[in-house]
Amino acid sequence: MGRLTDKVALVSGVARGQGRSHALRLVSEGVSIIGFDGLCTYDTVPYKQATQEDLDETVRLVEAAGGKIIAGRADVRDREQITAIVDQGLGMFGKIDIVIANAGIGINSLPFWKVSQQEWDDVLAVCLTGVWNTVSAAVPSMIDAGRGGSVVMTSSASAIKAAPQLAPYIAAKTGVIGMMKSMANDLAPHKIRINCVAPTAVPTDFVLNDRLYQIFCPDKENPTVEDAANVLRKMHPLDEPWIEPADVSAAVAYLASDEARYVTGIVLPVDLGLSFAW
Repeated sequence: MGRLTDKVALVSGVARGQGRSHALRLVSEGVSIIGFDGLCTYDTVPYKQATQEDLDETVRLVEAAGGKIIAGRADVRDREQITAIVDQGLGMFGKIDIVIANAGIGINSLPFWKVSQQEWDDVLAVCLTGVWNTVSAAVPSMIDAGRGGSVVMTSSASAIKAAPQLAPYIAAKTGVIGMMKSMANDLAPHKIRINCVAPTAVPTDFVLNDRLYQIFCPDKENPTVEDAANVLRKMHPLDEPWIEPADVSAAVAYLASDEARYVTGIVLPVDLGLSFAW
């Protein structure tokens, strides 16, 4: 029996990366999954986005692990699409106990005055408004059920430590923290806890791309993942270039569980002691 046996979780950005990892970890703890992903492309995002094949693979992995899942396409920028997934999940499982607002995107890293309006709009729409939409679509059913619950929102260690040349992304992820703190007060009377995880670099498509390698190795013409890893390691006192998705998932599972039953309104860094001096 897991810590979360018979619970049901809504997970955004579930098709791959951290979202898939969170779903699989929660399934190992006894959770059924209502998952969704935008499966969108953005002109402003310089790396490959999740596909239907990615989402299908998440479903396969969850079911292979003995879990139950309903998963579909929904864009976090569209509350109605999320609500449709929520309604499908409630129809299948009857409840939502946990919300993992994980979906996010990154853009090219530039000095803030060089960022285009579209880049700003896309990041804020997905990484901030999308989190608001996800939580807002799920919480009414949790309040009506009267059983309490847990919400975990993904911020970023870079929002705490202020990475350079990421102003739109940092604005969105810092906004998530402020929004979470206010939401915690709104939800406390309903025994629904809400917290943030704040990961440092995680080796998913978000990080493992030429854009990031160039950010951390601006003096190299064609930097490699090894070049970037050497720089990232220097930024982390625990002497690793990055954490794994499973490390973030462990923090998510803790915050979702009754072991954190008195924890609300906090930011939990999973960051190797991050410093941006490199």
